[in-house]
Amino acid sequence: MKLGENIIIPTAKITQYLLLYREQDDKSKFLAQAGFTLTNPEQLKSAIIQLTKDYDAIEDKVNEYGIFYQVSGELKGINNYNLSVITIWLKRKIDDQIQFITLKPKKEKK
Repeated sequence: MKLGENIIIPTAKITQYLLLYREQDDKSKFLAQAGFTLTNPEQLKSAIIQLTKDYDAIEDKVNEYGIFYQVSGELKGINNYNLSVITIWLKRKIDDQIQFITLKPKKEKK
């Protein structure tokens, strides 16, 4: 299933979490490999949206907040370097809106 056009990606999730260096659980260095930095947050947002169009969402779990989905695939970098990622989404029970939760590197299975 595709997530559709009306997904919510809060700008703060991009600029204050994914692209901001953190001591623990840092994702900024990983994303910088594909050219994404705090100077171009809209390009990361666009790449995440494109990921949801290119790959199917798989239902992950359900809780009191709604249904969680994973979309895994290749995030297209702005420097032609692609990253294998897993994105997590929540279809909110309260209003059926689909909101971006996080992105993480997809680890290769050994």
